[in-house]
Amino acid sequence: MTAPSTFGLSTEARNLHWLLSNLVEEVPGVHSVTVVSSDGLMLLSSDPGHQSTQAPGRQDGPRGSSADLATIVSGIGSLTVGAAKLMDGGGVKQTMVAMDEGSVFVMSISDGSLLGVHATPDCDMSVIAYHMALFVGRAGHVLTPELRSELRKSMESDL
Repeated sequence: MTAPSTFGLSTEARNLHWLLSNLVEEVPGVHSVTVVSSDGLMLLSSDPGHQSTQAPGRQDGPRGSSADLATIVSGIGSLTVGAAKLMDGGGVKQTMVAMDEGSVFVMSISDGSLLGVHATPDCDMSVIAYHMALFVGRAGHVLTPELRSELRKSMESDL
């Protein structure tokens, strides 16, 4: 994984980058991670250069780039929120899609942002869900409008 340029970022932004990197590097089976805003824009990515540059021995994530994962996460989030409204189910907390060759997990963050994880098919789902919940608990209270704007600008400058 290529580390994003955190030069000039606020302490909160650097901490979120660190939390995201830690999630990818420390949790077995995780290919890639992204955070998208409530309006579908990517705020954080385990692949800031938008090219798959995983650590040695890791398989690539979704085809193309981390932008693909952000698009998928945004779409899943929108679909599940709509389904919850139709079913009077309340807020959506977590969604998991299990496929033959991998899994995608989506978890709501308190401000309407979403955390998305792409993982291997043999991952320990409970371990991934636990670490996602830790991330959400730590990130949710700091994702202010100002920080979201700072993260968007840093993503644009990494392109």
